[in-house]
Amino acid sequence: MRKKLSSILIGQHLQANASIYLFVMVLFFMGVVFGAIVVNSLSLTQKEDLAYYLQQFFGQVSTGQIADSEDLFQQSFIHNLKYLGCMWLFGISIIGMPLIFIFLFMKGIVVGFSVGFLVQQMSWQGFFLAVATVLPQNLIIIPTFIFIASVSAAFSMQLIKKIFMKQTVPFHIGPYFMRYVLFFLIAAGGAAAAAGIEAYVSPVLMKMVIQ
Repeated sequence: MRKKLSSILIGQHLQANASIYLFVMVLFFMGVVFGAIVVNSLSLTQKEDLAYYLQQFFGQVSTGQIADSEDLFQQSFIHNLKYLGCMWLFGISIIGMPLIFIFLFMKGIVVGFSVGFLVQQMSWQGFFLAVATVLPQNLIIIPTFIFIASVSAAFSMQLIKKIFMKQTVPFHIGPYFMRYVLFFLIAAGGAAAAAGIEAYVSPVLMKMVIQ
């Protein structure tokens, strides 16, 4: 029953805020492109330093010297949850709405830079490593970030709209806020799923590709 209710709410939300989702997705992919371009702007020394640390890390992975899966899960989940929580809080603050888009753009830069650097330094091997290490968890966490950014922006815009219309239209914030909280809990579930993949699946795939 709860899953059905959540699906209905999400469906209604998507229909009502399709333009916001389109803008947010375009913004994110602009960040990905920008991150890939940044790789080309690095100096030779910076590239060599990053490549050295990358080789050291891959060497540790190939010998099994990596962090415990439970620790990886906890670190990944907490990191993503904090990131999502910041965007969620920005939606409540109204004036923090521009920061929602900045955070999402930065996330796109990180993804684009990671994939771009691997491919540039290691060619096809880098591409397969990106597929094994970056793609699996991002198949879940990227839609989650896009979802919470759109939800936060829509909530913030709704607050702004109702504040200016408060003299003519009564506004009860309770139902809106409860739905906003529900959406954050759904996003937290997505963050947990992505963290599980990053902690338990990606290391295995990475070791297979490296070996």
